[in-house]
Amino acid sequence: MVTTTEPSIPPNYDRESELKAFDDTKLGVKGLVDSGISQIPRIFIRTPENSQNPPKQTETQIRFPVIDLENVQKDSIRHKEVVEEVRDAAETWGFFQVVNHGVSESVMEEMLEGVHGFFGLENEVKKQWYTRDFKRPFVHNSNFDLYSAPATNWRDSLYCRVAPNAPNPEDLPPPCSAILLDYSKEIKNLGNKLLELLSEALGLDPNHLNDMGCCEGLLIVGHYYPECPQPELTMGTSKHADDDFLTVLLQDHIGGLQVLHQNRWVDVPPTPGALVVNVGDLLQLVSNDKLKSVEHRVLANRVGPRVSVASFFRTGQTAASRVFGPIKELLSEENPPKYRETTTAEYSSYLLAKGLDGTSALLNFRL
Repeated sequence: MVTTTEPSIPPNYDRESELKAFDDTKLGVKGLVDSGISQIPRIFIRTPENSQNPPKQTETQIRFPVIDLENVQKDSIRHKEVVEEVRDAAETWGFFQVVNHGVSESVMEEMLEGVHGFFGLENEVKKQWYTRDFKRPFVHNSNFDLYSAPATNWRDSLYCRVAPNAPNPEDLPPPCSAILLDYSKEIKNLGNKLLELLSEALGLDPNHLNDMGCCEGLLIVGHYYPECPQPELTMGTSKHADDDFLTVLLQDHIGGLQVLHQNRWVDVPPTPGALVVNVGDLLQLVSNDKLKSVEHRVLANRVGPRVSVASFFRTGQTAASRVFGPIKELLSEENPPKYRETTTAEYSSYLLAKGLDGTSALLNFRL
Protein backbone atom coordinates (compact mmCIF):
# COMPACT_ATOMS: atom_id res chain seq x y z
CA MET A 1 0.00 0.00 0.00
CA VAL A 2 1.42 3.38 -0.99
CA THR A 3 1.25 5.93 1.81
CA THR A 4 3.29 8.70 0.24
CA THR A 5 3.10 10.28 -3.19
CA GLU A 6 6.57 10.83 -4.57
CA PRO A 7 6.93 14.41 -5.80
CA SER A 8 7.43 14.83 -9.51
CA ILE A 9 10.75 16.32 -10.57
CA PRO A 10 10.80 18.55 -13.66
CA PRO A 11 12.84 16.76 -16.34
CA ASN A 12 14.71 19.98 -17.20
CA TYR A 13 15.80 20.98 -13.69
CA ASP A 14 19.51 21.75 -13.38
CA ARG A 15 20.61 18.79 -11.28
CA GLU A 16 24.31 19.42 -11.94
CA SER A 17 24.15 22.91 -10.44
CA GLU A 18 22.29 21.65 -7.37
CA LEU A 19 24.86 18.90 -6.87
CA LYS A 20 27.69 21.40 -7.08
CA ALA A 21 25.97 23.82 -4.70
CA PHE A 22 25.50 21.00 -2.19
CA ASP A 23 29.10 19.81 -2.61
CA ASP A 24 30.51 23.34 -2.29
CA THR A 25 29.05 23.74 1.20
CA LYS A 26 31.43 20.97 2.38
CA LEU A 27 28.87 20.29 5.11
CA GLY A 28 27.28 17.18 3.61
CA VAL A 29 23.90 15.76 4.57
CA LYS A 30 24.59 16.55 8.23
CA GLY A 31 24.75 20.23 7.30
CA LEU A 32 21.26 20.01 5.78
CA VAL A 33 19.87 18.37 8.91
CA ASP A 34 21.63 20.87 11.17
CA SER A 35 19.98 23.69 9.20
CA GLY A 36 16.57 22.34 10.20
CA ILE A 37 15.16 21.28 6.82
CA SER A 38 11.77 19.53 6.81
CA GLN A 39 11.85 18.41 3.16
CA ILE A 40 14.74 16.73 1.36
CA PRO A 41 16.29 18.49 -1.68
CA ARG A 42 15.45 17.09 -5.12
CA ILE A 43 18.92 15.62 -5.64
CA PHE A 44 18.15 13.00 -2.96
CA ILE A 45 14.81 11.78 -4.36
CA ARG A 46 15.11 8.22 -5.62
CA THR A 47 14.87 7.51 -9.34
CA PRO A 48 12.20 5.00 -10.40
CA GLU A 49 14.74 2.21 -10.99
CA ASN A 50 16.02 2.62 -7.44
CA SER A 51 12.53 2.82 -5.95
CA GLN A 52 11.34 -0.58 -7.11
CA ASN A 53 11.30 -3.24 -4.42
CA PRO A 54 11.52 -6.92 -5.26
CA PRO A 55 8.05 -8.47 -5.59
CA LYS A 56 8.28 -10.47 -2.36
CA GLN A 57 8.55 -8.99 1.09
CA THR A 58 10.79 -10.27 3.87
CA GLU A 59 9.47 -13.34 5.68
CA THR A 60 10.10 -13.66 9.40
CA GLN A 61 11.25 -17.28 9.17
CA ILE A 62 14.29 -16.30 7.08
CA ARG A 63 17.19 -16.35 9.53
CA PHE A 64 20.33 -14.43 8.71
CA PRO A 65 23.36 -16.77 9.11
CA VAL A 66 25.52 -16.30 12.21
CA ILE A 67 28.85 -18.17 12.48
CA ASP A 68 30.65 -18.65 15.80
CA LEU A 69 34.43 -18.54 15.31
CA GLU A 70 35.30 -19.58 18.86
CA ASN A 71 38.04 -22.27 18.94
CA VAL A 72 38.09 -22.41 15.15
CA GLN A 73 41.90 -22.49 15.13
CA LYS A 74 42.29 -24.97 18.01
CA ASP A 75 39.48 -27.51 17.55
CA SER A 76 39.84 -29.49 14.29
CA ILE A 77 36.25 -30.75 14.38
CA ARG A 78 34.87 -27.26 14.93
CA HIS A 79 37.21 -25.94 12.24
CA LYS A 80 35.73 -28.34 9.70
CA GLU A 81 32.19 -27.34 10.72
CA VAL A 82 32.98 -23.65 10.37
CA VAL A 83 34.45 -24.15 6.88
CA GLU A 84 31.16 -25.82 5.88
CA GLU A 85 29.13 -22.99 7.45
CA VAL A 86 31.24 -20.38 5.66
CA ARG A 87 30.89 -22.23 2.34
CA ASP A 88 27.12 -22.50 2.68
CA ALA A 89 26.68 -18.83 3.66
CA ALA A 90 29.09 -17.51 0.99
CA GLU A 91 27.46 -19.60 -1.75
CA THR A 92 23.81 -19.01 -0.87
CA TRP A 93 23.72 -15.64 0.92
CA GLY A 94 27.02 -13.94 0.12
CA PHE A 95 26.66 -12.55 3.65
CA PHE A 96 26.97 -13.79 7.23
CA GLN A 97 27.62 -12.46 10.72
CA VAL A 98 30.54 -13.64 12.86
CA VAL A 99 30.73 -13.72 16.65
CA ASN A 100 33.74 -14.56 18.85
CA HIS A 101 35.81 -13.17 16.00
CA GLY A 102 38.75 -11.79 17.99
CA VAL A 103 38.06 -8.07 17.56
CA SER A 104 37.62 -6.69 21.06
CA GLU A 105 34.30 -5.07 21.94
CA SER A 106 36.04 -2.05 23.45
CA VAL A 107 37.87 -1.40 20.17
CA MET A 108 34.62 -1.74 18.20
CA GLU A 109 32.85 0.71 20.53
CA GLU A 110 35.74 3.17 20.31
CA MET A 111 35.67 2.94 16.51
CA LEU A 112 31.97 3.88 16.39
CA GLU A 113 32.65 6.69 18.88
CA GLY A 114 35.54 7.88 16.69
CA VAL A 115 33.21 8.25 13.69
CA HIS A 116 30.67 10.10 15.83
CA GLY A 117 33.51 12.28 17.14
CA PHE A 118 34.69 13.25 13.67
CA PHE A 119 31.22 14.17 12.43
CA GLY A 120 30.64 16.10 15.65
CA LEU A 121 33.55 18.46 14.93
CA GLU A 122 32.90 22.16 14.36
CA ASN A 123 32.03 22.80 10.71
CA GLU A 124 35.09 24.93 9.98
CA VAL A 125 37.37 22.23 11.38
CA LYS A 126 35.60 19.39 9.55
CA LYS A 127 35.64 21.30 6.24
CA GLN A 128 39.44 21.07 6.17
CA TRP A 129 39.10 17.33 5.52
CA TYR A 130 36.40 17.59 2.83
CA THR A 131 37.80 16.55 -0.55
CA ARG A 132 37.24 14.33 -3.58
CA ASP A 133 40.97 13.61 -3.92
CA PHE A 134 41.10 9.96 -2.86
CA LYS A 135 44.90 9.97 -2.95
CA ARG A 136 44.91 11.80 0.37
CA PRO A 137 45.46 9.70 3.52
CA PHE A 138 42.11 10.80 4.97
CA VAL A 139 39.07 11.84 2.94
CA HIS A 140 35.69 13.20 4.06
CA ASN A 141 32.84 13.84 1.64
CA SER A 142 29.22 13.06 0.90
CA ASN A 143 28.60 10.36 -1.74
CA PHE A 144 31.79 9.21 -3.50
CA ASP A 145 29.69 9.02 -6.70
CA LEU A 146 27.90 12.34 -6.20
CA TYR A 147 28.27 13.43 -9.83
CA SER A 148 27.68 10.04 -11.48
CA ALA A 149 24.92 8.33 -9.48
CA PRO A 150 21.28 8.83 -10.59
CA ALA A 151 20.23 9.81 -7.04
CA THR A 152 22.17 11.18 -4.09
CA ASN A 153 22.18 9.04 -0.93
CA TRP A 154 21.34 10.37 2.53
CA ARG A 155 24.86 9.69 3.84
CA ASP A 156 28.21 11.31 4.62
CA SER A 157 31.44 9.32 4.83
CA LEU A 158 35.07 9.33 5.89
CA TYR A 159 37.72 7.21 4.15
CA CYS A 160 41.12 6.07 5.35
CA ARG A 161 43.48 3.70 3.51
CA VAL A 162 45.28 1.86 6.31
CA ALA A 163 47.11 -0.95 4.48
CA PRO A 164 49.51 -1.92 3.08
CA ASN A 165 50.99 1.36 4.34
CA ALA A 166 49.50 2.80 7.51
CA PRO A 167 49.08 6.61 7.49
CA ASN A 168 50.87 8.85 9.95
CA PRO A 169 48.63 9.58 12.94
CA GLU A 170 49.28 13.31 12.52
CA ASP A 171 47.69 13.12 9.04
CA LEU A 172 44.39 12.00 10.58
CA PRO A 173 41.79 14.03 12.52
CA PRO A 174 42.25 13.74 16.32
CA PRO A 175 38.80 12.25 17.16
CA CYS A 176 39.57 9.06 15.24
CA SER A 177 43.32 8.94 14.48
CA ALA A 178 44.39 6.48 17.19
CA ILE A 179 41.36 4.21 17.01
CA LEU A 180 41.50 3.96 13.20
CA LEU A 181 44.96 2.44 13.47
CA ASP A 182 44.10 0.18 16.43
CA TYR A 183 40.87 -1.03 14.82
CA SER A 184 42.57 -1.69 11.48
CA LYS A 185 45.15 -4.02 13.09
CA GLU A 186 42.45 -6.20 14.65
CA ILE A 187 40.28 -6.18 11.52
CA LYS A 188 43.32 -7.10 9.38
CA ASN A 189 43.90 -10.20 11.53
CA LEU A 190 40.25 -11.16 11.16
CA GLY A 191 40.38 -10.61 7.39
CA ASN A 192 43.32 -13.01 7.12
CA LYS A 193 41.42 -15.67 9.09
CA LEU A 194 38.27 -15.26 7.03
CA LEU A 195 40.16 -15.56 3.74
CA GLU A 196 41.80 -18.74 5.04
CA LEU A 197 38.36 -20.20 5.78
CA LEU A 198 37.06 -19.07 2.38
CA SER A 199 40.08 -20.64 0.66
CA GLU A 200 39.29 -23.96 2.36
CA ALA A 201 35.61 -23.54 1.47
CA LEU A 202 36.73 -23.41 -2.18
CA GLY A 203 38.77 -26.60 -1.71
CA LEU A 204 42.07 -24.70 -1.91
CA ASP A 205 45.09 -24.42 0.36
CA PRO A 206 44.22 -22.17 3.35
CA ASN A 207 46.77 -19.57 2.23
CA HIS A 208 45.61 -19.40 -1.38
CA LEU A 209 43.53 -16.17 -1.27
CA ASN A 210 45.96 -14.43 1.08
CA ASP A 211 48.89 -15.38 -1.18
CA MET A 212 46.99 -13.78 -4.07
CA GLY A 213 47.04 -10.49 -2.14
CA CYS A 214 43.29 -10.36 -1.40
CA CYS A 215 43.97 -9.03 2.11
CA GLU A 216 46.97 -6.85 1.25
CA GLY A 217 45.11 -3.55 0.99
CA LEU A 218 42.56 -2.28 3.49
CA LEU A 219 40.29 0.74 3.15
CA ILE A 220 38.22 1.73 6.18
CA VAL A 221 35.09 3.78 5.52
CA GLY A 222 32.98 5.33 8.26
CA HIS A 223 29.40 6.07 7.18
CA TYR A 224 27.23 8.64 8.94
CA TYR A 225 23.49 8.50 8.19
CA PRO A 226 21.70 11.51 9.73
CA GLU A 227 18.01 11.35 10.65
CA CYS A 228 15.89 11.97 7.56
CA PRO A 229 12.62 13.97 7.47
CA GLN A 230 11.32 12.01 4.45
CA PRO A 231 13.00 8.57 4.53
CA GLU A 232 10.44 7.06 2.13
CA LEU A 233 11.75 9.31 -0.69
CA THR A 234 15.46 8.50 -0.51
CA MET A 235 18.00 5.84 0.45
CA GLY A 236 20.82 5.72 2.96
CA THR A 237 22.76 3.68 0.40
CA SER A 238 21.32 2.57 -2.94
CA LYS A 239 21.26 -1.08 -3.98
CA HIS A 240 24.79 -2.20 -4.85
CA ALA A 241 27.44 -4.90 -4.46
CA ASP A 242 30.97 -4.21 -3.17
CA ASP A 243 33.92 -3.88 -5.57
CA ASP A 244 36.46 -5.63 -3.30
CA PHE A 245 37.35 -9.19 -2.30
CA LEU A 246 35.82 -9.11 1.17
CA THR A 247 34.01 -6.59 3.39
CA VAL A 248 33.73 -6.64 7.19
CA LEU A 249 31.08 -4.27 8.57
CA LEU A 250 30.63 -2.92 12.08
CA GLN A 251 27.15 -1.44 12.55
CA ASP A 252 25.54 0.29 15.48
CA HIS A 253 22.22 -0.58 17.15
CA ILE A 254 19.91 1.35 14.79
CA GLY A 255 19.83 -1.04 11.83
CA GLY A 256 18.74 -0.37 8.24
CA LEU A 257 21.09 -2.69 6.33
CA GLN A 258 19.22 -5.09 4.03
CA VAL A 259 20.47 -7.97 1.86
CA LEU A 260 18.76 -9.25 -1.28
CA HIS A 261 18.17 -12.96 -0.66
CA GLN A 262 15.88 -15.15 -2.78
CA ASN A 263 14.32 -12.01 -4.25
CA ARG A 264 13.49 -10.63 -0.80
CA TRP A 265 15.02 -7.77 1.13
CA VAL A 266 16.15 -9.30 4.42
CA ASP A 267 17.09 -7.14 7.40
CA VAL A 268 20.55 -7.70 8.84
CA PRO A 269 19.86 -7.53 12.57
CA PRO A 270 22.22 -5.34 14.61
CA THR A 271 23.64 -8.03 16.91
CA PRO A 272 25.75 -6.81 19.86
CA GLY A 273 29.38 -7.89 19.45
CA ALA A 274 28.86 -9.29 15.92
CA LEU A 275 30.48 -8.20 12.68
CA VAL A 276 28.86 -8.56 9.25
CA VAL A 277 30.94 -10.22 6.52
CA ASN A 278 30.19 -10.20 2.81
CA VAL A 279 31.75 -11.50 -0.38
CA GLY A 280 32.83 -8.76 -2.82
CA ASP A 281 32.64 -8.72 -6.61
CA LEU A 282 36.32 -9.58 -7.05
CA LEU A 283 35.95 -12.70 -4.89
CA GLN A 284 32.96 -13.78 -6.98
CA LEU A 285 35.09 -13.18 -10.09
CA VAL A 286 38.15 -15.17 -8.95
CA SER A 287 35.92 -17.99 -7.59
CA ASN A 288 34.19 -18.12 -11.01
CA ASP A 289 30.73 -17.54 -9.45
CA LYS A 290 31.21 -20.18 -6.73
CA LEU A 291 30.97 -17.48 -4.04
CA LYS A 292 28.32 -14.79 -4.44
CA SER A 293 28.67 -11.02 -4.21
CA VAL A 294 25.15 -10.03 -3.25
CA GLU A 295 23.34 -6.73 -3.62
CA HIS A 296 22.52 -4.86 -0.45
CA ARG A 297 21.22 -1.43 0.56
CA VAL A 298 20.70 0.82 3.58
CA LEU A 299 17.34 2.41 4.32
CA ALA A 300 17.05 6.04 5.33
CA ASN A 301 15.48 6.50 8.75
CA ARG A 302 13.72 9.16 10.81
CA VAL A 303 15.93 8.02 13.70
CA GLY A 304 19.60 8.91 13.66
CA PRO A 305 22.37 9.37 13.23
CA ARG A 306 23.18 5.77 12.31
CA VAL A 307 26.89 4.98 12.11
CA SER A 308 28.66 2.04 10.49
CA VAL A 309 32.28 1.21 9.67
CA ALA A 310 33.06 -0.85 6.56
CA SER A 311 36.48 -2.46 6.06
CA PHE A 312 37.16 -3.21 2.39
CA PHE A 313 39.86 -5.79 1.63
CA ARG A 314 41.56 -5.43 -1.73
CA THR A 315 45.06 -5.35 -3.16
CA GLY A 316 47.43 -2.56 -2.18
CA GLN A 317 47.76 0.51 -4.38
CA THR A 318 51.21 -0.61 -5.56
CA ALA A 319 49.61 -3.85 -6.77
CA ALA A 320 46.73 -2.11 -8.56
CA SER A 321 48.08 -3.37 -11.90
CA ARG A 322 48.10 -7.02 -10.78
CA VAL A 323 45.82 -9.09 -13.01
CA PHE A 324 43.03 -11.20 -11.52
CA GLY A 325 40.87 -13.78 -13.23
CA PRO A 326 39.09 -17.01 -12.27
CA ILE A 327 41.42 -19.22 -10.20
CA LYS A 328 42.91 -21.90 -12.47
CA GLU A 329 42.49 -24.67 -9.88
CA LEU A 330 38.73 -24.13 -9.93
CA LEU A 331 38.37 -24.39 -13.71
CA SER A 332 37.63 -27.43 -15.87
CA GLU A 333 35.96 -28.32 -19.16
CA GLU A 334 32.67 -28.40 -17.28
CA ASN A 335 33.47 -25.13 -15.49
CA PRO A 336 35.20 -22.79 -17.98
CA PRO A 337 36.09 -19.21 -16.99
CA LYS A 338 33.07 -16.91 -16.82
CA TYR A 339 35.01 -13.64 -16.50
CA ARG A 340 37.83 -11.92 -18.33
CA GLU A 341 40.93 -10.95 -16.41
CA THR A 342 41.04 -7.46 -14.90
CA THR A 343 42.97 -5.36 -12.40
CA THR A 344 41.59 -3.92 -9.19
CA ALA A 345 42.39 -0.46 -10.57
CA GLU A 346 40.29 -1.07 -13.69
CA TYR A 347 37.45 -2.54 -11.67
CA SER A 348 37.35 0.31 -9.16
CA SER A 349 37.60 2.96 -11.89
CA TYR A 350 34.67 1.39 -13.73
CA LEU A 351 32.53 1.38 -10.58
CA LEU A 352 33.48 4.96 -9.70
CA ALA A 353 32.47 6.16 -13.16
CA LYS A 354 29.25 4.13 -13.11
CA GLY A 355 28.21 5.03 -9.56
CA LEU A 356 25.61 3.18 -7.49
CA ASP A 357 23.05 2.93 -10.29
CA GLY A 358 21.46 -0.37 -9.23
CA THR A 359 23.28 -2.55 -11.79
CA SER A 360 26.13 -5.00 -11.16
CA ALA A 361 29.62 -3.94 -12.22
CA LEU A 362 30.46 -7.64 -12.75
CA LEU A 363 28.33 -7.68 -15.91
CA ASN A 364 30.98 -5.54 -17.63
CA PHE A 365 33.64 -8.23 -17.04
CA ARG A 366 31.62 -11.34 -17.90
CA LEU A 367 32.72 -13.36 -20.91
